[in-house]
Amino acid sequence: MLRLAVPAFLALVAEPMFLLADAAIVGRLGVAPLAGLGVASAILLTAANVFVFLAYGTTAVVARQLGAGSRAGAIAAGIDGTWLAIILGALTAVVVAVLAGPLCRVFGASEAALEQAVTYLRISALGIPAMLIVLATTGVLRGLQDTRTPLVAAVGGFGLNIVLNLWFVHGLGWGIGGSAWGTVIAQTAMAAALVGVLVRYAARTAVPLHAHPGRVLAAARGGVPLLVRTLALRAVLLVTTWVAAGLGDVPLAAYQVTATIWTFLVFALDALAIAAQAITGKALGAGERHRARVATALMLRWGVAAGIALGVLVLLLRPVLGPLFTPDAQVQAAIAGGLVVVALGQPLSGFVFVVDGVLIGAGDGVWLARAMLGTLVAYLPVVLGVHLAGDWLLAGGTTQGMVDAVVWLWIAFTVFMSVRAVLMWMRVRTDRWMVVGAART
Repeated sequence: MLRLAVPAFLALVAEPMFLLADAAIVGRLGVAPLAGLGVASAILLTAANVFVFLAYGTTAVVARQLGAGSRAGAIAAGIDGTWLAIILGALTAVVVAVLAGPLCRVFGASEAALEQAVTYLRISALGIPAMLIVLATTGVLRGLQDTRTPLVAAVGGFGLNIVLNLWFVHGLGWGIGGSAWGTVIAQTAMAAALVGVLVRYAARTAVPLHAHPGRVLAAARGGVPLLVRTLALRAVLLVTTWVAAGLGDVPLAAYQVTATIWTFLVFALDALAIAAQAITGKALGAGERHRARVATALMLRWGVAAGIALGVLVLLLRPVLGPLFTPDAQVQAAIAGGLVVVALGQPLSGFVFVVDGVLIGAGDGVWLARAMLGTLVAYLPVVLGVHLAGDWLLAGGTTQGMVDAVVWLWIAFTVFMSVRAVLMWMRVRTDRWMVVGAART
């Protein structure tokens, strides 16, 4: 478990560092560019992460094949997933680039922030195919119990992203567009490196690299439940961003930073979920239900403990985190207030993401889709309540009003996580998700 989780942790921490770096670099350009980045990032992450099944679903399928003793079958499944990523990435990039303006306007941000968001999104759309290829190839390698290679790729990509962003944004003066170009180039380099690794794996097992339409379509159908689950999750995040945008540029900028930090923490906790996916899939593929249950109990304890540790760390660093991203005093105060709620919710996040990983590894996508849809329905009236209370919270435009708005927004989001945790606990305590065999039927 440690062999899988530690490299996965470092790789997953490196991935959200792309957004943290972009936020820190763009934040020095002013409030409007930072707010625009918040809108564009929400859309870009949605466009890419709705296809997270390319990583998670592929990990489960590959791990089951490996557990059943078919390494060639595992790699073939990974190649099918990579071809699917190429097709979906190209189509999504075109849609996002063409509709960048209308998509950004949905959030109701100011004209200054809107202009920045559209610029960033149109350029960043070029990197969507690479983002999906990275998802798919990373899923293959995790399923093969290799989490070190994605770590090397993620660290290299992050380092390149930092250098290019600083050069393009501040060295060449390209503004927010420079940040987008730097990220696109870094993501493309990561995708090329990981595809090269997959090609070498295929050569060793004599697995052909050409696309097999029937298997690619089967991979697409198998990913539908996870796609629904992810769409519902992205809807939660998009509605939350929409509410933040309606509160004004200062709350939106503060939410962008706190949401990016939350994402960083989620990816850190998700390392255990990645280990859970690989171990659960392999154990159930080999018919070892007891091993899957024991691993689940252990990783749940680790998940909650890691959440407590991360929460304490955020509380300690809270006074210095805001100034790293913006010189604006009101935004800094709102960031500090929101981070209190983020920190207190980390143990809950540790539980939720580990169980999510276990159930994904077990191929329990249909239940996950239904549960997330139910959670979305429960969340909407809560977050819309914050939206309706916006004028009251922000009366007078005081700094305390800005802080209160961001705090209540994060309290609403914690309610979402609480409902999700209850549903996850009700499922994982049963045995209905523990289906054994090379493929879940």
